[in-house]
Amino acid sequence: MSRASGAVDRVRGSALGVTAGLIGWFVLVELASGILQGYYVPLLPDIVVHLGIRDADVNWFEAAQLLLSALVLPVLAKLGDMFGHKRILLISAVATAAASWWLVFADTFPTFLIAWALQGFYVVWLPLEIALIFDRGRRQSRGVSQTRRAAGLLVVGLQAGAIVGALAAGRLFAATGGDLRLALTVPAIAITLVCAVIWLGVPESERMPGARRLDVGGFVLLAGALLCVTGALSFVRLPAGPGPAVIVPLLVLGAILLVVFVRFELGRPDPAVDIRVLRRPEMWPVQMTSFLVGISLLGAQGPLATYAGTDRSLGYGLGLDATDRSNVIGVYLVSLIVGAVLFAVTSRRASPRAVLIGAAALVGAGYLLLVPLHTELWEVLLCLAIAGLGSGALVAAMPAAAAAAAPRGQTGVASALTNTTKTVGGTMSSAVFGVVLAGGAGAAVAATAAPLAGYIAVWSICAAGGFLAAVLLLFVPKVAFADTAEEEAAAGAARGDLA
Repeated sequence: MSRASGAVDRVRGSALGVTAGLIGWFVLVELASGILQGYYVPLLPDIVVHLGIRDADVNWFEAAQLLLSALVLPVLAKLGDMFGHKRILLISAVATAAASWWLVFADTFPTFLIAWALQGFYVVWLPLEIALIFDRGRRQSRGVSQTRRAAGLLVVGLQAGAIVGALAAGRLFAATGGDLRLALTVPAIAITLVCAVIWLGVPESERMPGARRLDVGGFVLLAGALLCVTGALSFVRLPAGPGPAVIVPLLVLGAILLVVFVRFELGRPDPAVDIRVLRRPEMWPVQMTSFLVGISLLGAQGPLATYAGTDRSLGYGLGLDATDRSNVIGVYLVSLIVGAVLFAVTSRRASPRAVLIGAAALVGAGYLLLVPLHTELWEVLLCLAIAGLGSGALVAAMPAAAAAAAPRGQTGVASALTNTTKTVGGTMSSAVFGVVLAGGAGAAVAATAAPLAGYIAVWSICAAGGFLAAVLLLFVPKVAFADTAEEEAAAGAARGDLA
């Protein structure tokens, strides 16, 4: 082995060693995040009884948290770029832990709703982690490749935590003798421990030189636009929400505010969101893909659960009980984990762009196959596994790809925008799917069951989203998401520059 190649290997080994330790801490953080997201769902019926509310009121929990998450995510990510990603990560973790402990002692619907919404600060964790990993890897010329592989492992931790949380909730509730307050302490303890992990184990990122200002005006416009759009779409999903007289004007106002936001940002020296960066060919397809992935990843899960529970006597559906429906969701989550792992492995050897295109095509193929193959359980599981493989790879890839395409000092907000666009896509599709499934029921369909044509429409929309994402990713330059600096170092070593 030459001295030059040995020097390159030492650089790579150093990057791997330093970054691996950081990834290990973040896997723990994402494991806790998954527990937080999966733990409460099985306990929702008991929470309804505890608060003395109706089942329909549970919809307000998701709507409130979704709205707050959409508002705080870009702001916190930008603050991370400005003042240090670890600092903002720790602050958001403390806020989430405080909200989780508040849930333990909240005895009324308003206080429980506020605490539930404030838990939404966790949405910024993954983008900030991606920014920290990218910053550390960049110092050893391995920022892009290390971030890609790390993102896959983080998604594995997230999905594993969700499965653990969902499986543990009911068992712990039973073990405590039905003491809901005691059962709710488990995620609060997990998030509290995460605060200690971040504080003690995570190093801070390098800050950009020079003074930077928070673009308050830009964030106000963006928050207003997101509040109008996501609020209107959330109202569509709520069973007792306002009618079109409120929803349509909100959507129009949101669109107007987005146009004003774009024009305003183009004139700012340090904008909240750099529109010029979003226009880059390696960035806008990534953000659009995140939006399209949200359609199936977030919007289609409700219809999947209801289809699995639909009585077979109607001529469709799987007729599964709650336990078996949970198993179906579990298979889908496991396929997401496998997809994330495969992305981390294959992106080392194959072109990241090609892997992304293939993953998007898998999402489209999986949902397209559901159109003819939906009468037997094994058919549904096969289709969901195919779609899940692609979704898992894309969930892992999108934040890392956005970070790779962003200039230094904007990795946090670029990664966060993939979460924002994914959430908006999921919210929009969920509203559309709710309307599609509620309409068109014929006389042969039970009053509470959605028509088969509605489910076929849902699956077709998800398939179209996957295939459209694959087409959009073709516009990404072939050399995107590569370790250019590392390649240059290797070329220099081959020439004997490293002696």
